[in-house]
Amino acid sequence: MDSPSALARLTAIMARLRDPVSGCPWDLAQSFASIAPYTIEEAYEVADAIEANDMAELKKELGDLLFQVIFHARIAEEAGHFNLEAVITSLCEKMERRHPHIFGTAQPAPTAEAQKASWEAIKAAERAAAGQPDTPVSALDGVARALPALARADKLQSRAARTGFDWPGPAPVRAKLLEELDEFDAATTDEHRFEEAGDLLFALANYLRHHDIDPEAALRAGNTKFEHRFRAMEAAHPGFASLSLDEQEALWQQVKAAEA
Repeated sequence: MDSPSALARLTAIMARLRDPVSGCPWDLAQSFASIAPYTIEEAYEVADAIEANDMAELKKELGDLLFQVIFHARIAEEAGHFNLEAVITSLCEKMERRHPHIFGTAQPAPTAEAQKASWEAIKAAERAAAGQPDTPVSALDGVARALPALARADKLQSRAARTGFDWPGPAPVRAKLLEELDEFDAATTDEHRFEEAGDLLFALANYLRHHDIDPEAALRAGNTKFEHRFRAMEAAHPGFASLSLDEQEALWQQVKAAEA
């Protein structure tokens, strides 16, 4: 008998784990909601492996992310909603529909940017077709609420910009950013300061978008750089926490200079 494919083997493992009689108690206790945080975490671990250019780790993390898809599909199948085959079929149909220049008769766009615009137009048409006749379709439909806040701000702004609601360039956005900073500094209550902090971060994301910088990726890189430098300071001086702030700053500058 032929051995099962790797995908068939994985789905069989998932079925065993969720078997109501002999399955794993932890796996049986899970729901869409309970494993959603793990799905998000695994996606970030894939991104970490890519940033580290670690192919062995990427292979492992892609497997972990795939397992999350299998897990969700199994729960859906048990509830009678859909199964993994339906998920894959839906994906295949969507990819073919959104690439009419490959799988249909449409002519390819002259640039990758133009092709992206065509992709977004097809997505917008799909959202309109799926909407209720008496419900207005927003340009912001489909921007997932579960996205990290900076990434979601960037997507919301990009969607709004396609309707013409956008600054003409980075200069007025910079002025708006400084205005929001002044408003944050002028806030007199915790609630007001919290509100202005959101406006300030939203304006910063917009300013970076006008410079074609992904704010989420930029902040991840900044986090990584800070962590690397801080750990280097701790390694250089075991009693780092006992140093004065001036001494810590001098050590920070030494670590920065060593990177140059």
